Amino acid sequence: MKGDKIIYWITTVLAVAMGLLSGIMYFAMPEVAKTAFQHLGFPDFFRYELGIAKIIGALVIVLPMFKGRIKEWAYAGLGIVYFSAFLAHAAADGASTGIVPLVLLAFLIVSNIYYHKLQKGK
Repeated sequence: MKGDKIIYWITTVLAVAMGLLSGIMYFAMPEVAKTAFQHLGFPDFFRYELGIAKIIGALVIVLPMFKGRIKEWAYAGLGIVYFSAFLAHAAADGASTGIVPLVLLAFLIVSNIYYHKLQKGK
C-alpha cells in the first residue's frame, strides 16, 4: 500500500505540475505562448481557454476535496489535452517533438490507475 501511494504521488505531481505550470505560463508569458500557439496554427483566444482548463484540471486532480466523477472528468480532460498536444506538435514539427506530452499522458494514466487502486483499498 505504501508503494502504491508513492507511485500515485510521483506520477500525479509530475503530470499535474506540467499542466499547472504551462497553464500559468500562458498568462504570465503571453508573448512566448502566443508565438507557440501561432506556430501550431491556433488562434490566440485558445491560449486562454486552454490555460484555464489546465489550471482547473490540475487543481481538481491534486486537491483531496474533489472526489469521484469530477476527478474522473479532470483526468479525462487533461488526458485529452496531452494527447491533443502530441498531435498538434507532431503535425507541425514531426512526431519527435510530441514526446513530452506523451510522457505526461503516461504519468497521468498511471496516476489514474493508482488513484483507483488506493480508493479500493479504503
